[in-house]
Amino acid sequence: MKLDKKDILKALENITVPGEGQNMIESGAVKNVITFGDEVIVDITIKNPSLQAKKRTEVDILKIIHEKVYEKAKITVNVKVEAPENPKVNVIKGKPVPGIQNIVAIASGKGGVGKSTVTANLAVTLAKMGFKVGVLDADIYGPSIPIMFDVAAKKPLAVNIEGKSKMKPVENYGVKVLSIGFFTQPDQAVVWRGPMAAKALNQMIFDAHWGELDFLLLDLPPGTGDIHLSLMQSLPITGAVVVSTPQNVALADAKKGVAMFQQESINVPVLGIIENMAYFTPAELPDNKYFIFGKEGAKHLAEDLNVPFLGELPLVQSIREAGDIGRPAALQTGTPLEQAFEKITQNVVQEVVKRNDDLPPTEAIKITTMAGCAAVKK
Repeated sequence: MKLDKKDILKALENITVPGEGQNMIESGAVKNVITFGDEVIVDITIKNPSLQAKKRTEVDILKIIHEKVYEKAKITVNVKVEAPENPKVNVIKGKPVPGIQNIVAIASGKGGVGKSTVTANLAVTLAKMGFKVGVLDADIYGPSIPIMFDVAAKKPLAVNIEGKSKMKPVENYGVKVLSIGFFTQPDQAVVWRGPMAAKALNQMIFDAHWGELDFLLLDLPPGTGDIHLSLMQSLPITGAVVVSTPQNVALADAKKGVAMFQQESINVPVLGIIENMAYFTPAELPDNKYFIFGKEGAKHLAEDLNVPFLGELPLVQSIREAGDIGRPAALQTGTPLEQAFEKITQNVVQEVVKRNDDLPPTEAIKITTMAGCAAVKK
């Protein structure tokens, strides 16, 4: 039997679009109908993103054509979802921490690229520039910030603020620091599931007396997981900085880190990418550069992703040694390392100022059933 397009369109008038009052023809949901003999292809667009709505639409079309037109028709239904541009369900007004002007997340898709080292040196450089700075060590399972600030043996004190007991961050080099490392033994593993870790982070954020801060740096764990979502749900993050080495393996993960922040349901501005361990210069050959992990990989990635490149840091033994003894390398006055960290920090500040001028304040995301999960958006 040869099917007629008019008969198909007339049959589809009997179906209502899921979540709408009009039938499929009146609403304009049916975009195209093509017939070839006893075969028919229906292209339809709906606004309900749920799997049930898509399935129901497909089943209803098959059923009505078989009933009203031809019971043996061979039918192909192409359902496209066109969700509203700004679904309000995914966003709530952020819960700001009183007194904190900018919250900057320092992230990396891959572990071992020097993210905590960069965070510590950015913090002390900001403090040297005259800013009021805090660092929240959000790497619950591998906290290293207390070691890098030489405060591993200290504990936060309790202070009374307006009748409530609050944690007072530990301070060194002009930077206020809080970390789960202050509350565990050095040889104790933190074996927690996501909700427990998220609760601990919330306490360090909202049950702490940070005072007035120009910048709160969040030293995030590697990857794109539950801790990241929990923080972005809890805090209106001003922007994110991604740290990577030039190595292809690290760049692949850094790309995922950038994609996480840029995801529509998260939408945290990416301030830029820092290339760590960009090259090695031995002390005895100060004019030589050896590109051990590749050359300018993170710089090219920044260009490809159209995000700012914040600068590069060399692979230098003294940076590692400074971190291990608890005195960040950026405190070494009059050295090329100090200049390198100052340049990168200036770029970060510049991008924060630009972001605050050009974009509205970031809002904390609301994690709905599956919002923020990479598997949802295909």
